Amino acid sequence: MNSTTGIVTGINGPVVRAKNMSSFKMREMVLVGDKKLIGEIIILEGDSATIQVYEETSGLTVGQEVASTGYPLSLKLGPGIIGNIFDGIERPLVRINEKFKGFIPEGIGLISIDEDKIWQVDVTAKIGDKLKGGDVYAVVQETPIIVHKIMVPFNMEGTVVEVKSSGAYSIKENIIKLENEEGSFELSLYQQWPVRRARPVRERKTISIPLATGQRVLDCFFPLAKGGAAAIPGGFGTGKTMLQHQLAKFSDADIIVYIGCGERGNEMTEVLEDFPKLLDPRTGESLMNRTVLIANTSNMPVAAREASIYTGITIAEYFRDMGYHVAIMADSTSRWAEALREISGRLEEMPAEEGYPAYLPSRLAEFYERAGYVENLNGTEGSITVIGAVSPAGGDFSEPVTQNTKRYVSAFLGLDKNLAYERHYPSINWLSSYSGYVNMISEWYREKVAEDIIDLRGKMIKILFEENKLKEIVKLVGEDVLPDDQRLILETAKILKVGFLQQNAYHKEDTYVPINKQYKMLKAIEAFYDQAHKTIKLGAPISQIKDNDIVEALCKMKYTITNEDITGIDLLIDKITEYYDELQKKYA
Repeated sequence: MNSTTGIVTGINGPVVRAKNMSSFKMREMVLVGDKKLIGEIIILEGDSATIQVYEETSGLTVGQEVASTGYPLSLKLGPGIIGNIFDGIERPLVRINEKFKGFIPEGIGLISIDEDKIWQVDVTAKIGDKLKGGDVYAVVQETPIIVHKIMVPFNMEGTVVEVKSSGAYSIKENIIKLENEEGSFELSLYQQWPVRRARPVRERKTISIPLATGQRVLDCFFPLAKGGAAAIPGGFGTGKTMLQHQLAKFSDADIIVYIGCGERGNEMTEVLEDFPKLLDPRTGESLMNRTVLIANTSNMPVAAREASIYTGITIAEYFRDMGYHVAIMADSTSRWAEALREISGRLEEMPAEEGYPAYLPSRLAEFYERAGYVENLNGTEGSITVIGAVSPAGGDFSEPVTQNTKRYVSAFLGLDKNLAYERHYPSINWLSSYSGYVNMISEWYREKVAEDIIDLRGKMIKILFEENKLKEIVKLVGEDVLPDDQRLILETAKILKVGFLQQNAYHKEDTYVPINKQYKMLKAIEAFYDQAHKTIKLGAPISQIKDNDIVEALCKMKYTITNEDITGIDLLIDKITEYYDELQKKYA
């Protein structure tokens, strides 16, 4: 019996036990059974091992062999990733569909990016160059907007002794040869990296730049930051997936990695059909030219769902190392946690709260902590922004996944089912949501947008909180008994909610709004509140204050004033000022 061959002794769904495993390593990738199913060793005890299998195990029998590969579960990183659609372990679904028509057969192996496709390579290294880990030795124009930089693997360095000229090559062809005291080695257009290990960086830098999304409730009220981490928790039907689609389409990240982790097949189908048709608002090119999709639907093997999160973050780190700003959408981390729970149950581990494994918090931390704004080993700067959707059962935010996620993210965008039922989208509850990035990025906002934007944000949020308190009184005794200045707060909050916070993803002008227009819209609402409040203090009745034409214009300016020409908002502010000046003269 070969010392690198184990024997299957037990099968429990995706969890397989084997003996004769003493020569294997922890976290090593193995090939299980006659079909050579892909698996990973997750427990080693003497001669026995427990293996997590990433494919369907039906048909596997006791006594079949377990073969060693000698390396951990790794991704092939090189040209061919952008625009591709992978499953949870980086197998290309389009190529698999072309060959097997509609299903993924077991035992097809760890096929990955296309090794035979020819790329036009611009070789930048020259003989005599001293290169170290992270240095770029060739570039490939992977898509019209993404230049793929081919980097020296982190554990290598040396002097270039051979180099090919620029030209057409496949990713498996060797391009340069390095030499050092330990010997020489050749480098092709790709490298491999274990998914569970974070890629090294030179320095983690302070977060200071916002991730512009074009969504008003985020950019102005609860901003995200490049290198930050955010959670979007919400019950069924509250619009988590739609919000993540909007962020994937319109955020100003260079590259988007969208992970459909355990979601319904029809939702992933929508992504797969919509994204290729959409144009990137920044470049006018197809959105797929900067997007990587990882589709691991709820009917795919549960162990691969657990791996899909790590596959996505590893791909993101690879592009971050080139100097790109990457945003990851994980939809949803609750389904990933459920995969952890199922595998933990099959391993007969002691369950913690609601059956989740005791190591759930540390696994969530491992994922979210790989976000960050960094200086790479090659001197460039890049970032990974992680935005994870959470699907708490029944919308209960006190359940373990939501509560533990809150510990590791600085932006919490709680979706509210009552807002969703009222068709108020995005249904982000402004009372329970928060962003810890406001202070970090305030200097950028003041320099790039307006000096008073942070103060303006605080003023508008205060109005919304005061309105929430007044609503309780209104429920008891009605609005008519309130003094006019408090009734003005109710009116202003209504304009804020309808005219600013509510955003129509299907409207040409409203689906994406630049930050300068968002600021001007808030200034118009502020002008209404300030002028009306001043007029009330002079004794004018609320019936005259609430001019229907002005209120309607404020609520509709998101549709009537284009993103390209926002001078109409200045004209509206002038109209507001003129109207209330007349009233103030009357009551002065």
